[in-house]
Amino acid sequence: MDNHMKLGIVGLPNVGKSTLFNAMTNAGAQAANYSFSTVKPNIGVVDVRDPRLDKLAEMHNPKKVTPATVEFVDIAGLVSGASRGEGMGNRFLASIREADAIVQVVRCFEDDNVAHVEGSVDPLRDIEIIDIELACADIEIVERRLDKARKNAKGDKKFAVEAELLERLLAHLNEGKSARSFACSDEERASVAQSLLITLKPVIFAANMGEEDFAAGYQNLPRFLAIKERAAAEGAEVIPVCAGLEEQIAGLSQEEKLLFLNDIGLEESGLDRLVRGCYHLLGLMSFFTAGAPEVRAWTIKRGARAPQAAGKIHSDLERGFIRAETISFDQLMEQGSMAAAKEKGLIRSEGKDYVMQDGDIVLIRFNV
Repeated sequence: MDNHMKLGIVGLPNVGKSTLFNAMTNAGAQAANYSFSTVKPNIGVVDVRDPRLDKLAEMHNPKKVTPATVEFVDIAGLVSGASRGEGMGNRFLASIREADAIVQVVRCFEDDNVAHVEGSVDPLRDIEIIDIELACADIEIVERRLDKARKNAKGDKKFAVEAELLERLLAHLNEGKSARSFACSDEERASVAQSLLITLKPVIFAANMGEEDFAAGYQNLPRFLAIKERAAAEGAEVIPVCAGLEEQIAGLSQEEKLLFLNDIGLEESGLDRLVRGCYHLLGLMSFFTAGAPEVRAWTIKRGARAPQAAGKIHSDLERGFIRAETISFDQLMEQGSMAAAKEKGLIRSEGKDYVMQDGDIVLIRFNV
């Protein structure tokens, strides 16, 4: 089963999107100072850094350590009119529909050597352009679905109800608003979600700064504050990044990276912050399986129960679930080993209703 979330990276051309993507994945995606240097979406898979996994590996000395991963899809620079086929148009919008969340890279840096497609650096205008394009792509989908519902409504009342909902949604999108902010009941939201609308997806803004601004303290920069205010209004997150800096440290070992970051007064890379921000935004957390063959991190939704966690590992484990033998990461560390924890009776036996906690270490008992 897949064990990662999928993030679509969008932004206007020349905002530092591909540079950031390269840094994240060391994938060597083409980054060039001209629009549409990214013709096919590039895909890169990044490990999620989790110090707890390192500690478990020290304790168990396993043959294999498997972190949770994030898949980044770098989608070509959208431009004004993309939804009408301008630039690379709709081909890329299809790639975004498959993502769990959208990372919108917003340019905050000045650089005379890197042209801005709109002629000047203005984060809020750029966000607006992208939002309009994504909303236009959704309008097209909703219009098609509405036509179908209207045709079917002649013979079936159920479709009349659907048509009424879609008319309301269409009016909302036509005002330039996102499907995320559309007010409706839970039942209606489930119906809306069937359309895989892009503007339903959670958004995280990556505010891409110049190196000097980033190191000098970006917290009070007017451009950063403007994005922050915009994000707060729509329940999105903002993560400050410096794509140029991320690119410089991409090839370093974890130890060298930390030394470099500490030198400029930072505790972690923008990438680690971005991944954590996306976890938070999507309501995700990690649990672990640990033994001599493998120590592994798994990603689940907060609030998931033990059988669902078992299903992440293998569908047979969910089907034949009997119980989960569980201990929290902190408790295990206090005891120093599984054997010591067992001796003190700290390993709990949890049934089907147990709600998983971040950092749980589990052994699933099952029978198929």
